[in-house]
Amino acid sequence: MNTIDLAKAYCHCQSIARQHYENFPVASLLLQKNLRKHVAAIYAFARQADDLADEGEMPAAQRITALDNTINTLYACLDGMPATNPVDLAISHTIKTFNLPVSLFSDLISAFRQDVTKKRYADFAEVLNYCQRSANPIGRLMLHLYDQTDADSLTQSDAICSALQLINFFQDLQQDYHESGRIYIPQQEMTALNITDQHFADAINDAAMRELMQLQYQRAAALLQQGAMLGKRLSGRFGLEIRLIIAGGQRIVWKLNRQQNLFLRPRLTLNDKLWMLYTALLS
Repeated sequence: MNTIDLAKAYCHCQSIARQHYENFPVASLLLQKNLRKHVAAIYAFARQADDLADEGEMPAAQRITALDNTINTLYACLDGMPATNPVDLAISHTIKTFNLPVSLFSDLISAFRQDVTKKRYADFAEVLNYCQRSANPIGRLMLHLYDQTDADSLTQSDAICSALQLINFFQDLQQDYHESGRIYIPQQEMTALNITDQHFADAINDAAMRELMQLQYQRAAALLQQGAMLGKRLSGRFGLEIRLIIAGGQRIVWKLNRQQNLFLRPRLTLNDKLWMLYTALLS
């Protein structure tokens, strides 16, 4: 393996991480310097697969094939096949370096495959099952990088990551509907309040829609609270990073609750970030 090529591959992954706006920190400066490139490689792999599920105009069958090729190529690289893609080169090196469970990457791909074909979710259990594969693997991979994989840490990380995934859904209600035809809000709960797809199509902010979303916000806040002990138990930069991420989720839920238009995506301002830092340090 050419070390210069590997270094360039990691630089490519870090560039991908920097280019995509996220309300929650990705490979931030709080992380240990020696781990940032590995976090960026994990993010780039997930971002690349997510784009296959969502971006461009490929038919569904081609998207599924491309996602299958993504995980199959990763397995082949881990078995010794030379990587031709910088993301494959970086992530396969990261997996081998830290002995990361490859099943977590398979879980990510299964969630992205589901995004191609599944547009509605009957109940909250179905939504949570999706979160378990689309978001929780990222948190678990981070814990593996830091060698913090006890049962309590994994459970608390799952709660945080599921909450963050839900919050992303709540920020993108109209975008998900118009761009992908997806609604991640449980259909049973929509039906109980006489809410239809039209609410999402036309951004209808009536009392029923607000009641529906209040329930969703409460769930996300409760999950963040369930995971909060992880940030308090872990010391150093990693613990502070987790506390900042939790504070970011809490702040966005707070802003969503205060918005008149439930379909707008809140942005974290400088004052919000200062509040997050104060909260994380105080914790």
